[in-house]
Amino acid sequence: MTVRQRPQFWLKFNNNAEVFWLPVNPRSLSATSTHGFTDIDVTQLGEYTVIGNNRLREYSFSSLFPRDYNPSFCEHPRLKDPWETVKMIERWQRSGKPVRFIVTNTPINLAVTIRSFTYEERGGEPGDIYYTLTLKEYVFVSFRKTSDSTAQSTSSAAKKAEKQRPNEKTTPKSYTIKSGDSLWKIAQKVYKNGDDWRKIYDANKSAIGPNPNALKVGTKLVIP
Repeated sequence: MTVRQRPQFWLKFNNNAEVFWLPVNPRSLSATSTHGFTDIDVTQLGEYTVIGNNRLREYSFSSLFPRDYNPSFCEHPRLKDPWETVKMIERWQRSGKPVRFIVTNTPINLAVTIRSFTYEERGGEPGDIYYTLTLKEYVFVSFRKTSDSTAQSTSSAAKKAEKQRPNEKTTPKSYTIKSGDSLWKIAQKVYKNGDDWRKIYDANKSAIGPNPNALKVGTKLVIP
């Protein structure tokens, strides 16, 4: 007949940088597994329940940090000072980081957060700290970071689409020369490209004359 070994309770912090083996096993371990439900009261139809998602499990247990080793109830003799142990667990709790909770010979080996930690030193047992610890399952969430190359390709695609987008602005059919105008300035106004000035000149040679720089104020030009 196989003899089942007693479970060991472990708390590990910061990727095993700090490891703590509970010196006294709890008499019991309470585990709570719930499912999300929302009750809705609908007028004239009564109460309906909307089934949600599974919620994270909670574990709770009570034990003590003994000042002195006693083989009748201690799991090992490597005892830490009880008050130093209290400070350590409170530091873990305030760190904002998860702790790994392990109970050997069971499926329990998971990341948890320390939700509640209460303790007391009782009269007649100086130095021993009795405590209750409540832990809640923690799920790591990762976000996919968009690489710079992906962002650049998205930006390039957007710019390309912008260039290919048709110009919805209507080009005027005529333009009257004003003081200070040149064919380059007029092309910039009507085409948004001053280099297209020759198109205007070729369509208006008879009105402008042989010199494209000699523009007369008030002359009406045809815009091709």
